[in-house]
Amino acid sequence: MMGQMMTWLRDPNPASRMQARLGQYYLGWLRLRRNPLAVVGLTIVLALLAMAALAPVLATHDPFAQDLGRRLLPPLTPGNWLGTDDFGRDIWTRIVFGARITLYIVALVAITAPVLGLLVGTVAGYFGGVVDLILMRITDIFLAFPRLILALALVSVLGPGIENAVLAIALTAWPPYARVARAETLTVRGADYIAAVRLQGAGSGRIILGHVIPMCLPSVIIRVTLDMAGVILIAAGLGFLGLGVQPPLPEWGLMISSGRKFLFEQWWVATIPGLAIFIVSLGFNLLGDGLRDVLDPRSSGK
Repeated sequence: MMGQMMTWLRDPNPASRMQARLGQYYLGWLRLRRNPLAVVGLTIVLALLAMAALAPVLATHDPFAQDLGRRLLPPLTPGNWLGTDDFGRDIWTRIVFGARITLYIVALVAITAPVLGLLVGTVAGYFGGVVDLILMRITDIFLAFPRLILALALVSVLGPGIENAVLAIALTAWPPYARVARAETLTVRGADYIAAVRLQGAGSGRIILGHVIPMCLPSVIIRVTLDMAGVILIAAGLGFLGLGVQPPLPEWGLMISSGRKFLFEQWWVATIPGLAIFIVSLGFNLLGDGLRDVLDPRSSGK
């Protein structure tokens, strides 16, 4: 049965659109699986998802419960295997629940910034002329500022909080997607199939949404995956400076900030959430490299 399914997925002459699409997904998975580092990255990202989903099961304590009699306990202490912080809260539990906050920020940025950048880039590339000039100069203005500095300025205006932090990160993250989408649009807007659709009476909106944007999606998906590490670092930086997620929420950057004054004596309070940020960022980078090999047609022959 399994052999028949593999043969069906590998059929060079698919009988339906569904078979063709599933076959492409399967071949892409095979290419991704041949990249060991990409598999490691995928494993890390899946572990983050599982940790966020199963946080109440994996946690051993209440993430907000304080026990001053057990403050600053070292790792491998019975009952607190990653130690406790300066309020006696279990670090493992706060790392687990912090995965939810990290994933929440990543998900919101991933469904806002790329969409905005994709729309701006495709419209600019398709229409060209004055529209392209205006949209790309606006993009250049955002690109002229370092992302963290611009995010700090926006959060300073909007006020601290997780929602404002997500909005600030999204507003600073969209310009690279606009550049990528514009470059892809410039390569396809003169294609024969675009001309054929236009001759059939399709309007600009239908062409952009139905034919141009799908061609830009692979490059944007690659960029999204590679940018997630930067999003995590900016979110952690805002939390570290007290402008992002606010106490007592167990956000990893905020945990590093609260533990930095104990770094030399009780190193685990700041080091363990720092390692969590490092591992998750590494996972997204490795997965992004693997997806680039799978989704980029120019690397399909590797």
